[in-house]
Amino acid sequence: MKVEQKGHTTTIRNTQGNTAEFYQKLYQEYNSFKSQNLIVDLSLDKGLTMDDVKLFSDLIKTHAKAKKSIVLVTNSVNFNAVPKSITVVPTILEAHDIIEMEEIERDLGF
Repeated sequence: MKVEQKGHTTTIRNTQGNTAEFYQKLYQEYNSFKSQNLIVDLSLDKGLTMDDVKLFSDLIKTHAKAKKSIVLVTNSVNFNAVPKSITVVPTILEAHDIIEMEEIERDLGF
């Protein structure tokens, strides 16, 4: 797991390849990231499944209650099949854009 912080956003990169193990590690260390918007880069896991993506749904709900965003980055899934509660984008640049838009929406009270 590689962690990079930029402003109010932290990018966490899965360097292991196994998303289930990565999720467990992220979940255990969640308290150190809970005050930041998170970009979770899963692009190294070429065998990523929709079940792997859905692992993050509880963490995303918890993070949303704290008025923070989690965006997953991968090219390995069908974006149309992803549940609406989970934000998945193909690039880190798009993840930063989504977080900025969500921050603006929160500031405006939407």
